[in-house]
Amino acid sequence: MHARDVLTPLIAAALLTTDASAAPIPVTLEQAEEGWSLRRDGEVYVIRGGGGNQDPALLALSGGNSTRTWGIGDDTAALLDAAHEAGLTVALGIWLGHKRHAFDYSDPGQVAAQLEAARDAVRTYRDHPAVLLWGVGNEMEGFEEGDDPRIWSAVCEVAEAVKALDPNHPVMTVTADIGGGRVAAVSGCEAIDIHGVNSYGGALSLPDRYAEAGGQKPLIITEYGPAGTWEIPFTDYGAPPELTSTQKAEVYARIWQEAIAARPSVLGGYAFLWGWKVEATATWYGLFLPDGTRLGGVDALARAWGTTPFNLSPVVSPLTAAGGDAVNPGEKVTVSWTIKDPEGDPVSTDWELRWEVRSYFTGGDDSPLPPRVDKAVLESSATSVTLRMPDTPGAYRLYATARDGQGGGANASLPLLVGEPVAPDGPASLPWWLYQDDGVGGPWAPSGWMGDIEAITHDTGWTEGCASAPSCIKVVFDSQSWGGVAWQHPANDWGDRPGGVDLSEARWLTFKVRSDFNLREVAFGVGLLEDDKAYPDSMRKEKTVKLTTEWQTVRIRLRGDRSQIKTGFYWVAPIQGPVTFYLDDIVFE
Repeated sequence: MHARDVLTPLIAAALLTTDASAAPIPVTLEQAEEGWSLRRDGEVYVIRGGGGNQDPALLALSGGNSTRTWGIGDDTAALLDAAHEAGLTVALGIWLGHKRHAFDYSDPGQVAAQLEAARDAVRTYRDHPAVLLWGVGNEMEGFEEGDDPRIWSAVCEVAEAVKALDPNHPVMTVTADIGGGRVAAVSGCEAIDIHGVNSYGGALSLPDRYAEAGGQKPLIITEYGPAGTWEIPFTDYGAPPELTSTQKAEVYARIWQEAIAARPSVLGGYAFLWGWKVEATATWYGLFLPDGTRLGGVDALARAWGTTPFNLSPVVSPLTAAGGDAVNPGEKVTVSWTIKDPEGDPVSTDWELRWEVRSYFTGGDDSPLPPRVDKAVLESSATSVTLRMPDTPGAYRLYATARDGQGGGANASLPLLVGEPVAPDGPASLPWWLYQDDGVGGPWAPSGWMGDIEAITHDTGWTEGCASAPSCIKVVFDSQSWGGVAWQHPANDWGDRPGGVDLSEARWLTFKVRSDFNLREVAFGVGLLEDDKAYPDSMRKEKTVKLTTEWQTVRIRLRGDRSQIKTGFYWVAPIQGPVTFYLDDIVFE
């Protein structure tokens, strides 16, 4: 995953006197019968790391000794200086292109430019005393088999160049766990010294799985934390339940103790994320709140690393909705949790209801914060809240954030389904909006991702340059293959369950669309499910649109049996290269 590096103003202000021209500190690998060790200036060095760069000083105070970056940027020198000032090292990342970002490993020009950029990075930073090792790429192999020989040829070429330019620091590459051809590919490159692995739900079993797969190189668990949304069961209405920050703290500590500290083949690890980001939910990953408040995972790691935190964060239970998490439109709902502060500090809680995100799988790319539902909170205290739920059916999520006034916090989230996302009895009243204004529309959900889904970014809350304020849909499809998204009812259903809307009275599907580039072609339509499905669409209609940079209104004439429309809308981009386009005001009339 890719995290935005964060440098706090406090640390930035302390860097003005740092000497970044000091000699490099040599780092070597040593293999013994019992396993591997990393040695820095001759001393054994076990990586107690935080992935990301928020508050390096706190990482050091917590017993950490290293940070990790994912690429080279304008702030790299300052980040290295900040780490060195705090007594930390840096696993310095060299970003390699991803297919979903339109990088083409069959294009010699792109590959050569990437190689030269890597050489420039090594020449620039190889002598900085904070450098621990080089991280060549991060999940550049993708999320499927990961065995594209063109990608691995380029990765190995970069590793060889890095090694030739810098004999003082080991070379690592980082993969998305170890499935498919990843272990064989990394093992086959002699210039790669260390296999870095991002692993979440599989972190505890990673060392054993790696050995069983024939891996011989030393490991670093380069990202670890709570299980990802791709690794857990969802609710009946398609939302992932999220652990509290207290539960996540236990996960961080257990992975460190059982999968890293107790394993001689593992050189250390980087907890993800030593910072904050929106991915899957507004709180799924991150050891901090947006304002820098630390969560319980920081305390848990500090204790696992042999340090006593000066003040512990609050401990919280999961959120519980009286009457359950499926509620009626406009209903009053009470949600509560329990809070205990270890030092007895007074705790306050902020409550916030937001729309649920429409995509839980972003490949690590940053996501926008889902829109907030204003005036939803009627009454609140530190331990409970009474909400007035929206009148519009759909999926929402309640976020609870507690603070103890001592720099510590806790959080939890609870998905809530408002109304049954079902079709109306009888023909739908027109106009029937699928997307309008604030993104409201139902009962279909954009859950049917097709083709090269890794290359799709689907933002249903985009707010810039929309046809109608305040929001629209932004789609980025960076691929040389095909892909698309279908609005389905029920969500995630391809014709196995009953559902759909009776649109017998509708004559037109109308929507607005524009693109960042002229003349790209995208197909739009309604109805995908054929008669071989148990519950098909009763009608199918598609229209290919040549996109322009100006908003255009597209109308699709609806004919035939429209009594069961399970796929309310879809787009499909053919093989043509990357495309970015925007959708707004999608309505049946």
